[in-house]
Amino acid sequence: MHPGRSGRSLEERAARSGVAPPPAHPPPPARGAGTAQPRGRHCWVHDPPGAPGVWPGLLVEWRQAARGWHGRVAYAVAGPHGPVLVEAWVPAALLEQR
Repeated sequence: MHPGRSGRSLEERAARSGVAPPPAHPPPPARGAGTAQPRGRHCWVHDPPGAPGVWPGLLVEWRQAARGWHGRVAYAVAGPHGPVLVEAWVPAALLEQR
């Protein structure tokens, strides 16, 4: 339990739920690094659809599709009225370890 909170944390509740966490998938090599990148890590997103440039992001999970590995990434891009938060499945080739 955390000070100032009543009840259990989300982590504690999840651990006591009895539901097993999803199986870990082996992550693909990070762009230009040649080493595996673990889940839940900061990354650079290179030229995502509709937002050319390099954007800081958070890699949430991996999945393997017919055309290779994709990372589920949350990243912010500049929008017409300020920053816009995007969550998308992005090809591993567009992701780089940070």
